[in-house]
Amino acid sequence: MAKKANSSNHCSFCGRSEQEVNLLISGMTGYICDMCAEQAHEIVNDTFKSNAKTDPGISLLTLPKPKQIKEFLDQYVIKQDSAKRFLSVSVYNHYKRILQKNVKDEVEIEKSNIIMVGATGTGKTLLARTIAKMLHVPFTIVDATVLTEAGYVGEDIESILTRLLQVADYDVNAAERGIVFIDEIDKIARKSDNPSITRDVSGEGVQQGLLKLLEGSVVNVPPQGGRKHPEQRMIAINTKNILFICGGAFDGIEKKIAQRLNTRVVGYAASSEMANIDRNNMLKYITPLDLKSFGLIPEIIGRLPILTYLEPLDRDALLRILVEPKNSIVKQYQKLFEMDGVTLTFDQGAFEYIVDKAIEFKLGARGLRSIVEAIMIDAMFTLPSEDNKKLHVTRDYAIHQLENSDLHHLRVA
Repeated sequence: MAKKANSSNHCSFCGRSEQEVNLLISGMTGYICDMCAEQAHEIVNDTFKSNAKTDPGISLLTLPKPKQIKEFLDQYVIKQDSAKRFLSVSVYNHYKRILQKNVKDEVEIEKSNIIMVGATGTGKTLLARTIAKMLHVPFTIVDATVLTEAGYVGEDIESILTRLLQVADYDVNAAERGIVFIDEIDKIARKSDNPSITRDVSGEGVQQGLLKLLEGSVVNVPPQGGRKHPEQRMIAINTKNILFICGGAFDGIEKKIAQRLNTRVVGYAASSEMANIDRNNMLKYITPLDLKSFGLIPEIIGRLPILTYLEPLDRDALLRILVEPKNSIVKQYQKLFEMDGVTLTFDQGAFEYIVDKAIEFKLGARGLRSIVEAIMIDAMFTLPSEDNKKLHVTRDYAIHQLENSDLHHLRVA
């Protein structure tokens, strides 16, 4: 407790009298002032942070094997087996590379940066986020569309590392073994092969700036973000052990893949090969050459050695996504209603209607959430205030609610 003013009472740490401080707290045999208490709090926090930095985190014994990583991904992401296998092996090899010790044979393992190609709503971001959740490492998502060359309106390339540093609570050691997911990487493709009088500051210029980050170098990062200026304090981050996962829809790249495959059509044997091509999933035939023709520069393609694709989601996959994953959309809404004491159930017909609408709107798995939200909005508004503690969603109820919502007018040509 705080003592009343008394000239004989002094802080046992700094020696100030009670008249010289704002508050003097008494203990069993001494006193501490408010300023010393605050300083002690900072010392304790700094000590815990320094201990955390010496924590090795992942070790070869605790590092999950590729099969374990894929099994974990299966709990959250439906299908996409090819992408899961590539991602699991790449992440496993990446952290083996970080943890290697006593390299005597001078064999240096290179980084396994990954690029994933797939339509919107197929699970690119979810795969990367789930991997980071499993490994308990700093993870951040960056949108490539806001990046520009230094000196132009937009964000500098270094802002990618600023966000990773913030997620790691400014622990440089933790940030240097984190994962960065660069979304919309296709939006920084070279605009055209024709020379222009204007600089491509948000396209090829950004690709050139990303090279040093992807390859591995020491980068000076402004800790609070924003533009660099000479008076600003910088934090040096080595990107050598940061795993970069890039994702993009690459809308229209299927045409370039088809053109490349058609160039081999010579004679009857080649025609029979073309007959075996899956025209509904051209992305499975993607190669680095297609990324180059789309507009990525060869240097950046070389620094993204692992190329994988995500399959388009069919009706059965969307039905499974709706209900099966640990954090499925239906389970999320059931949890929300459960917190108000309401039991939420669905008919199979309601699930099928939701999936049919998602296919009609051409929004992929991301569209499922919007449709379910439109169906449930009235119930979420009224039920918390009512005595009715059960809600069963039928197909007819879903049709009625969606037709009365603004989302019903959404159509994609």
